Parts: sequence; C-alpha cells; structure tokens
Amino acid sequence: METWKMELGKKALESGIMKDPQWLDRLDEPMPLWVLLEIAFQLMEKLDPPTVSYD
Repeated sequence: METWKMELGKKALESGIMKDPQWLDRLDEPMPLWVLLEIAFQLMEKLDPPTVSYD
C-alpha cells in the first residue's frame, strides 16, 4: 500500500474519523455510500452548526 494512504489512514485514526485501527489494512477497499454521507453530515454540522437563540 502506498505511503500516502497509510499516512491518511493514521490521520483519520488520530482525529477520530476512524475508530478501528484494523481499517488501516483495508484502505483500498470500496467505501459504502452511507459512510461518505455520514462523514459529510458530520463535517457540515461542525462547519455550520445549527443556530440556537440565546434569548
């Protein structure tokens, strides 16, 4: 496996995107669409959280 993929996988583990280190051996496998959607929604919530009134 390419070094850049392993580095990316390690970064994902450190940041909490991936929780299981066994995924490092499976970085070349296809990803289900639901996983990509879950990541996209988490990113959207972090970048633009729902507004809450402080009144």
